[in-house]
Amino acid sequence: MKFIYGKNSWKDIRQGEKTCYLLGNGLGGFSSLTVTGANARNDHALLMAAVKSPVERYHMVTNIHAAVALESGGGDGVTNENNSQSSLIRLESQRYVCRTKNQKGYRYLESFSYEYLPRWQYKVKNVEMIQTVAMKHGENTVIVDYEINASGHGCLILTPWFQFVPKGKKLKESQTFILDDEKVESNHLKLYYKTNGIVRRRETVYCDDLYYDLDAADGREALGCAASNHQIECHFKCGTQHFYVVYSTKRLPEIDENWCSQEITAEINRQKKLVKTSGLISPEAQVLVRSANQYLTRRDSTNSMTMIAGYPFFGDWGRDTMIAMAGCTITAKQFDSAKSILRTFMAYCKRGMMPNMFPEDGDAPIYNTVDAALLFIEIVYLYEQACGDSDFLAEAWPVMQSIIEWYSKGTDYHIFMDSDGLVSAGEGLEQLTWMDVRAGNILPTPRHGKPVEINAYWYNALKIMECFAGRLHDEKSKALYGAMAQKTKKSFLCKFWDEKAGYLKDVISGTDADTQIRCNQVWALTMSFTMPDQAMAKRILDTVYEHLYTPWGLRSLSPCDKDYHGTYGGAQFNRDMAYHQGTVWAFPLGGYYMARLRWADDEKKEAARVRRQLEAMIPCLYEGCVGHIAEIYDGDCPSVSKGCFAQAWSVGEILRVYEKLEQIERSGTDD
Repeated sequence: MKFIYGKNSWKDIRQGEKTCYLLGNGLGGFSSLTVTGANARNDHALLMAAVKSPVERYHMVTNIHAAVALESGGGDGVTNENNSQSSLIRLESQRYVCRTKNQKGYRYLESFSYEYLPRWQYKVKNVEMIQTVAMKHGENTVIVDYEINASGHGCLILTPWFQFVPKGKKLKESQTFILDDEKVESNHLKLYYKTNGIVRRRETVYCDDLYYDLDAADGREALGCAASNHQIECHFKCGTQHFYVVYSTKRLPEIDENWCSQEITAEINRQKKLVKTSGLISPEAQVLVRSANQYLTRRDSTNSMTMIAGYPFFGDWGRDTMIAMAGCTITAKQFDSAKSILRTFMAYCKRGMMPNMFPEDGDAPIYNTVDAALLFIEIVYLYEQACGDSDFLAEAWPVMQSIIEWYSKGTDYHIFMDSDGLVSAGEGLEQLTWMDVRAGNILPTPRHGKPVEINAYWYNALKIMECFAGRLHDEKSKALYGAMAQKTKKSFLCKFWDEKAGYLKDVISGTDADTQIRCNQVWALTMSFTMPDQAMAKRILDTVYEHLYTPWGLRSLSPCDKDYHGTYGGAQFNRDMAYHQGTVWAFPLGGYYMARLRWADDEKKEAARVRRQLEAMIPCLYEGCVGHIAEIYDGDCPSVSKGCFAQAWSVGEILRVYEKLEQIERSGTDD
């Protein structure tokens, strides 16, 4: 699936900032700019390097601004941006605090396309320039290739801009930059470069009024600063020529145009292999397979694989990883990565709990999640079903037993199994479910007590353990887990099911929050083992469809509720108060569709309906971040990505739906 954008996507400078690309490097680093090549966020960067994978990230290269100078004869072109200003045509599209400085290079931009890599096609009089950006997987290395097709002479002048500051911080003009021996040094960091252009040293210039409109909309720091201490001249003649610039945090080998071409081809082939390995055939599914892989990264502190929860803001979190893994690793058939991630969590399992955040620089892990450990058991089950790895099952068995034991007798954060067989969790300011936002001393959605999805996960984990115990010939454990599951089911259906209203309560807490209509009830229908019957499932899905369904996600709260917030934006406090109070989340939509398919009377007919409804979600792959699905959208009119523009569990959960659709559509046709 190839994404193509034209001039109607950048009618003005602001419209051109609404969509960006993302290239991940498998370390947590990334490259991301808008479709017009602009920086519209502090976290937009040509090279955001992970100096310690995955979350110690530094904003290294902000951008490379290009300008074209045309010669009427056969001279060598312009040698300095300050010479012959009238002959320069600047191609960058960037906004500044002083609007008169805004650069409108998008006027020369013919198209932007993204299939495997981002490509911009510019036309300046008799010159066509095609710019391609690639990252080398497993390295903090960015490659920028410029193909010039010209019928005359001229010069492409490239001005790199740097920051060398931790991600999210702002460069100060007191920071110095040194250019020496094919490297730039600043802030104790070194950035190596190679180019076939001519490097012209200049005094460091600071641009301190970059304007980030998308950050301004979220109440974040809207002003940026970058520095430049050299330019690169690329003189061209009639015909086709390639110029390149490569930046890396590691010393580069001797490279040439062929090296760049080979690295670009290698990255494209790597992505093609991901698609082939998945076996999925839907164009949208293949896009999501490639996108899903961008969340898989190395973690230096554990020497294993992990997952970035979302770009550009988040790191790797336990709960998000367990929710995203089913689609991003198992559906994508990245089984080695799945096992590496699971082993990491096994090593850090403590008192039956899985980390929500991993240690950095010797810090202890943080365990404030009630769901990660229960979802771990589900992922082990899905993994073992997918690849039949009985050896890993035996390896994971003691860890899973410890989870059930600790949850049964009680563990940290007031997590325990009550006398009715249901799991209760949380007190005070503890944030333990995915609706975990805290604004000062306010928990907008505390959900202390017995949350519906946690108890759906608990029952599912008990049934999986009963199944695994049988396979491992542990009859005593099988009987124990089976009896616990039966008790949990009886209490769950008695206490959560509202026969009159036709939906599941969100939490058992003795507060008004109990009867709020939320999307969490969907997961009671989607686990490998579930408790509601067919009639209940249909009524739950009808309620969800009526109150919560949108084509781009499920609302986190019914619009009929007094606490509903229909829009998300503004200052941090305002965003926090709306985050789980009606804001649309994309990842529960995957659970909703999976439930629809699971509980349908006519599976093939329902698959056709889901496929048709999913078509309405395809435009979101074009919006926000190309080929990705965002974290959240407004509850009232979900049409513009909010929060992280690329979210792992959004991509993973929708990818699972495409896999299920293809399985249903193939059934009965393989004979």
